[in-house]
Amino acid sequence: MKHLFRAAVKWTLKQKQEDSTKRFYSKSHQIRIEGKPILDVSAAKAFKGDPELYNPEDLLLSSLVSCHMMSYLYVCSQNGIEVLEYSDEAEATLEVSPDGSGRFVLAHLNPKVKIANANQIELANALHTKANQLCFIANSCNFPILHHGSCEVLTV
Repeated sequence: MKHLFRAAVKWTLKQKQEDSTKRFYSKSHQIRIEGKPILDVSAAKAFKGDPELYNPEDLLLSSLVSCHMMSYLYVCSQNGIEVLEYSDEAEATLEVSPDGSGRFVLAHLNPKVKIANANQIELANALHTKANQLCFIANSCNFPILHHGSCEVLTV
């Protein structure tokens, strides 16, 4: 089974700055996906982008944590685990080479899960591995993704 996703990019010259050696172009642009709000994007601040806008690196890590969460919720539902809360504060390391190329080399996901049944904590923690195996975005990445999950019972 295959699914097709589409995105369009639009960039327009807003200001042109020249110095004696090279031309600088604004990195800000828009991503359009049919039926969804326009996403204003730029380069990361470190690469002369607008720090107030999302950048591709933000979006890649966001996609990874979002997909892992959805995969995790799926495997928990398959195993009868009632998840009550899920949060993550992830980080990823980007290395830039002397030639200007770069790539992510490592991501750390730190999911914190709260469930209803104390007897399922061990299984809930173990299911992060299965979720990673199912995650569409993780399966598309060529760098290690480490999970440092924790699970506790939510008491009301």
